[in-house]
Amino acid sequence: MTQMTEAVAVKDRVIAILAEQAVMDVSDIRLEDSLEDLGLDSLGLVESIFAIEEAFDISVPFNANAPDRSGFDISSVAAIIAAVEGLVAQRAA
Repeated sequence: MTQMTEAVAVKDRVIAILAEQAVMDVSDIRLEDSLEDLGLDSLGLVESIFAIEEAFDISVPFNANAPDRSGFDISSVAAIIAAVEGLVAQRAA
């Protein structure tokens, strides 16, 4: 899989996971959306993290008790995608 194809696959899968957790259609998810925009509460976030870890076989450095100190940017859909892409790249290296 080329690097570009892999990046698209990561983006699409992360959006699908977030859409599933938010009970939204994938087409309604925008890159600039925050988790609050998606209506995801802390439980939805944790479920999303678990689904991301399982989908990509990675360990997400996220602490639900201190999300702003976890080193995993959850400020927007685009930030989550970028963070997952970084973790996938680290795993592949």
